[in-house]
Formats: sequence, structure tokens, C-alpha cells
Amino acid sequence: MCGIVGYLGRKDAFPILIKGLRRLEYRGYDSAGVALINDDGNLNVCKTKGKVDNLVEYCNDKNVSGTVGIAHTRWATHGEPSAVNAHPHYSESKNLAIIHNGIIENYADLKDKLQAKGVKFRSDTDTEVLVQLVEYIMDRKELDLLTAVQVALYQVIGAYAIAIVDKRHPDQIIAARKQSPLVVGIGDDEFFLGSDASPIVEYTDKVVYLEDGNIAVLKRGEDLKVVSILGEEQELVVKKVDINLGQLEKGGFPHFMLKEIFEQPDCLTNCMRGRVNVDTDNVVLSAVIDYKQQLLKAKRFIIVACGTSWHAGLIGKQMIEQLCRIPVEVEYASEFRYRNPVITKEDVVIAISQSGETADTLAAVQLAKEAGAFIYGICNAIGSSIPRATDTGSYIHVGPEIGVASTKAFTGQVTVLTMLALALAKEKGTISSDDYMHIVKELHEIPAKIKEVLKLNDRIADLSRTFTYARNFLYLGRGFSYPVALEGALKLKEISYIHAEGYPAAEMKHGPIALIDSDMPVVVIATHNGMYEKVLSNIQEVKARKGKVIAIVSQGDDTISRIADEVIALPDTIECLEPLLATIPLQMLAYHVAVCKGLNVDQPRNLAKSVTVE
Repeated sequence: MCGIVGYLGRKDAFPILIKGLRRLEYRGYDSAGVALINDDGNLNVCKTKGKVDNLVEYCNDKNVSGTVGIAHTRWATHGEPSAVNAHPHYSESKNLAIIHNGIIENYADLKDKLQAKGVKFRSDTDTEVLVQLVEYIMDRKELDLLTAVQVALYQVIGAYAIAIVDKRHPDQIIAARKQSPLVVGIGDDEFFLGSDASPIVEYTDKVVYLEDGNIAVLKRGEDLKVVSILGEEQELVVKKVDINLGQLEKGGFPHFMLKEIFEQPDCLTNCMRGRVNVDTDNVVLSAVIDYKQQLLKAKRFIIVACGTSWHAGLIGKQMIEQLCRIPVEVEYASEFRYRNPVITKEDVVIAISQSGETADTLAAVQLAKEAGAFIYGICNAIGSSIPRATDTGSYIHVGPEIGVASTKAFTGQVTVLTMLALALAKEKGTISSDDYMHIVKELHEIPAKIKEVLKLNDRIADLSRTFTYARNFLYLGRGFSYPVALEGALKLKEISYIHAEGYPAAEMKHGPIALIDSDMPVVVIATHNGMYEKVLSNIQEVKARKGKVIAIVSQGDDTISRIADEVIALPDTIECLEPLLATIPLQMLAYHVAVCKGLNVDQPRNLAKSVTVE
């Protein structure tokens, strides 16, 4: 959840750390803080409740000199958001300072033992326990910082990415990870740390992604060293990252979310580049070419995901079953990992995660691997944990997504799942040549059709004003549109804080219809497909109870358009690709309602972009 930044070099650390925190603020924004070893040799910790801007203001009259430092933006787990609980945390002597992303599960037991030995605590966090433990080990056993960190982490149960500094050794940062991401950037006589590469790419394109159980030693004037908790030196794998800095800025848009909504045509073009070849009527995925036999012999696919990625999985299920005739189950990763599921060597598990770091999804991957299943990852973040843990997979290539409410990652995931289904169906021979070519050509046209949908933005903005003060929404869809209804409701909940539920339209009669009255807006995805007449009946049931219907229809619709209170018309496409178009106006609706309410669209309360803890 939380964002970690570090710098050691010759430049002033503070501006680099603050810029890095701004890049990572999507990971959490309950509080922020920085620890610097100042030019006078003191270890100075500055931290405050609130966002990075609050921290900058707080530091205006503080000593922020120094060329080595660590910084943190927090999403609270243990201890309420406050200046006291904000990171970094001092050790009791104030010789050490630590930042941490993750959860120390046995922190209470460790804290009790340290308190019994006279150690005094300042906060309610699990993180402070770790820095106090490191110092206790250093003092009692007369060990150096690296060895003390190794001994301490050996006692820790839980997930962590940490960085720690010692004012007595101002030329060094020790960093470690287990089940939480951490990246080291290697510059010219300088090092950078980040929870992902976004705070680093401005300064260097050479990075090392730490593996679980590894500890990095960043030391001025020396090469990067990586060791295990047991002290075994690890081979360095230096990778080159390629992130366009423009993707990390708003580019003239008022919010990242709106920018990312409008980026979707280009993003999906990038996602399909080299994969969808309309001239040759072909879809090529390297994973399907390289692991064709493992995928084709599968008796069952199991999709594991959380949140928006789970909704994409529901669309993927229909696509794969319809085109490939392979049974597919879609599981919440958080439930799958704990319910002792039946997994066999004949299963293929598809793990979907934008960040590639979602803790529950990563744990589900490990469980499936232990059972012998073949693992296929679908992620956005290159070099993240899930791609490294899976047998193969596909990146969605939509670029960094900064807005906490996912938009372009969702359509990218659906696009990759569509390409996977097409590639497998062709190999299995479960799709006719005509149907295959028709879907390939229509998929290729989707970015252009999304551009047409985006032209509705101003109209949807006007429409949104009507619903600024709504307390509840109902979203209805059938078939491929049902997951779209779920996703539309989730977007509204996430950023406008309006209660919303997505339902299969036919299930409305089994309970939700009791809620419908003149104050209940009902969004219905009613494009002209095989379910059209059924959905029409559902709309009439809503209208009979005075519900306000916002209908998403196909261009040229003249039936539902006469019944609904508001109509949003989409370009025509084939049914299995409709989610890629129908999702867009629902994203815009959620966005504009939140703007009308004066809310922080990019950083909604209590949420973070990457859920790296349970």
C-alpha cells in the first residue's frame, strides 16, 4: 500500500524524495514523512498527517539538508492516521530511522518482549517494533546494521518492504523486501529506492527488482550489494526500464483519472500492437506460441483477481468459454487462497493484477503453483512480483495508471483476455474462420470507436449534475454487460462515495426491485444484442415503479430511447466486445459525479492503488 522512496548520492536528497513521494502518492496518502542525515550529521525526521503537500509545508522552516534520506507516504494499517504514527520511525536512541510497507503480523508479541526489556515506544504502529528490534539487537549483540537487520527479519512474520538509515553511518541505506515491492535504481555514483520505478526513471533507467527475502546494501562509493537474510550474496540482475515521463504527469487534464479515461484509445492500440494483425487476420500472443501445449491441454481455467481485475475476469470467463469451450471459474483471490480449493496439474490459473503486487492474488498464485497448476499472469507493471512468479503471461502495456480508480487498466485487461481467447480458440479449432476474422477486425476497430464515445464527455458531465445528491444507484446488465454493471457501480462507489450495486438485470426482481422509487437512478446497459428484448422488459419494470433510467444503448436505437429518462448511445460492435465501449461512459459518469461533489477524484478516501497487504 504505502509508498517508499530513498536516495543516496551527491545531490540534495530532499527535493528528490519529495518528487518521488508525489509520484507514489497514489499508494497511500494518510500521512507522509522524510528522514534525512543532515549536513551537520544529525538524523532529522519530519512527518505529518495528510498528503505530501502538508509535509512540504511542515518542512518549510526545518533543516532538510543532506545527501542521504528515506521518505514515505502512508496508507494506514496499524495505528490511525496521525503525525505520531506516520513514517519514518525513530529507534529509541534516535540513531536509526525506518520506513515500511506491509504488515508485521507478530508485532504485538515482539513489542511485548521489547517492552519487558525496557524499550519505550512512541507510536501504535507495527513498523516501530521493527526499528526498535534492530537497535536492540545492534546494542545487545554488538552487531553492524546489516547483520542486525538480518537477525531481526529472521524473527519477523509478515510482509514488508523496508529502508533503514543509521546516522552513525551516513553513507549507507539498508533495504529489504518480502511480499512487498521494492526497486533499486542505479545511477552515476548514486542510488535510488522506490516501491515501483516511477520515482526513479527521471534519474536512471537501470534498476534492480529485489526478490523476496533479499536485502540491498546501498553504500556511497561502492557497487550495489544484495544478500539474503542468511547472508548469502545474490546475483544482480540489472534491468532497463522504459517509462515515458509524460505518462506520470496530468498533461493539461484536471485529474489523472480523466486523462487516463481519454488515453484508452491509444492504450488499447499499444496493447494490441504486434498482437492483432488485421492485414493477416491474426492474433499473436507469444505466451500462447511458447506454451501452446500447456494451455491447450487444460481441463479448466481458474481466474483469480481482486476488485476491478475480478470484473475483467468475469468478462474473460465468458469470452474463453464461448470461443474456446473450456470451463472457466472466476475467484476472488482473497477467498480462493483460504478455502482449500481443488487445484490439479490439469488446471491453468490466470492471475490478473494491474500492479502485479496484489497480496491476495500473489498468494493465490503461490498456492496454485504448489498444487502443480500452470500459471498465466496478466499485469501492467513490468518487473512486478506476479509476472516473476508465473510460468508465462501477457503485459497489458497501457502505461502507468496513477488514478486510484482503475480505468485504462480494466479495458487493457479485457483486451488481453479477448486476444488470449481468440488465440486459443484458433489453436483448438473451436471457432470458424469467418467468426474469427470478424472478431479480429472488430477488435482492431475498438480504439477508434472509443474515440467516438469520448466525444460524449461534455454531455455526460451535464447529466452528472442531476445525480450529484443521489444516495443510491443501481446498475443492471446481462451477459457480457453484467460485469460492466459491476464495474460501473464500483467506480461510482470508489470516487463519489455514493452507494451503488451492480446486478444481473433479471435478478433485479429477486430483491433489489423493492428499493426502486423516484429517487433511485438505475443505469441499464441495453445495447442491441441477443438480450435486448429481455433487458427492455427489465427497464419497463423499473419505469413501472417510477425509477429513473439511464440507458446505455446502441446508435440508432428507437425503442428504449423512448422509454428511458436519459440515453447514451454507443457505436455498434459485436456483443463480446461491447464491454470495451460500454465501460467508458460509466467511467465518465462516476468521474463527473465526483467532480460535482467536490471530491478528490484521484485519491479517494481510504483507498490505495496497490493493495499489498491483506
